[in-house]
Amino acid sequence: MSDHETNASRATLHMLCGKIAAGKSTLTAKLGQMPLTIVLSEDWWMSRLFGDELNDVADYIRYSRRLRDVIGPAVQDLLGIGVSVVLDFPANTPAIRSWMRTLFEAAGADHRLYFLDVPDELCKARLRARNAAGTHDFAASDAQFDEITKYFVAPTETEGFSIVRLAAASADETLDRSL
Repeated sequence: MSDHETNASRATLHMLCGKIAAGKSTLTAKLGQMPLTIVLSEDWWMSRLFGDELNDVADYIRYSRRLRDVIGPAVQDLLGIGVSVVLDFPANTPAIRSWMRTLFEAAGADHRLYFLDVPDELCKARLRARNAAGTHDFAASDAQFDEITKYFVAPTETEGFSIVRLAAASADETLDRSL
């Protein structure tokens, strides 16, 4: 086994699945503290590259696809040299998760898919609080939450991912044990 293969086998692609304001950014911050780990945040890149051009869900879909085309090879390279990646892009549909699978498989890396299973009303309450605080790159209304959530598909075991399910009440405790 080469050094490259040894390093890649230790690298992990951490993926996050959850509705808006489910806690993905909070989890990302915790995961990003692990040694030899880098965070790549879709919201950060999207707000800086396309912020003024993001007006609706169609814009988001178009620009997020462009961003994935650019970020994907970088993720594979990082995993390939043994750096774990927290991919703070919502793994909220089977198609996006399939793209993410190509990244860790091409690099021969490990993976974890964190599913933040949080009820809509709690997400909306968190969303309103973060909008008021201005602590996130994007604000969204309840109506936008509902529109975007229509596309959400929870992961299933049949997709073949190593899933870490975090419920709202136990997310911090479960996360601490799983790291």
